[in-house]
Amino acid sequence: MTISEQIKVLCVRSNISVAGLARRIGTTPQNFNSKMKRESFTIRDLEDIAHVLDCTFERNFILPNGDKV
Repeated sequence: MTISEQIKVLCVRSNISVAGLARRIGTTPQNFNSKMKRESFTIRDLEDIAHVLDCTFERNFILPNGDKV
């Protein structure tokens, strides 16, 4: 599942439109839709989305021994 698909699922589960999410993170729906099409979200964007939707965003590299970097 792409990050854009995950964001759409989060919006549905959080009962917010994609345009509403865009406004709440401080961008325009047009700009947000462009990012969705290009899959060009920064880590900061994803952290902001998680904050607005009251969920947790984790990013990790997990080594074969299970260590997270």
